Amino acid sequence: MTVNQILSTKGNNVYSIISTISVYDAIKVMGEKNVGAILIIEDDQLKGILSERDYARKIVLKNKSSKSTLVHEIMVSNVITVTPTDDLDNCMELMISKRIRHLPVVEDNKVIGLISIGDVVKSIIEKQKETIQLLDSYINGTQS
Repeated sequence: MTVNQILSTKGNNVYSIISTISVYDAIKVMGEKNVGAILIIEDDQLKGILSERDYARKIVLKNKSSKSTLVHEIMVSNVITVTPTDDLDNCMELMISKRIRHLPVVEDNKVIGLISIGDVVKSIIEKQKETIQLLDSYINGTQS
């Protein structure tokens, strides 16, 4: 399975903000969109990513004000990305080894989607269910 297969099911919605807004406003947008991370895109270029984890660790635990801290002060700017043709096993390994939960999908230097660890796990489980059903049918002689 590939990233493109996830996007074809999930859709290509990409929510983004600019880096000069407050963290408070960014978190507000994330809440409205019901997402755990949001991309920072400026001039059609991916500049960073901000997650709930970043907020918790860089604002809450450091007793900073989310209303006076700007996104660019806490965002992750070295964003790890994948392409639509990347294999889900590779995505899973990347997420585990880098300890990240979201991967922007980039094609021709343009963000075309965002996948989460949940998306990857769900797709892998669905593929395994299909394989189990096929093997079960084969073993029981009920394949069509």
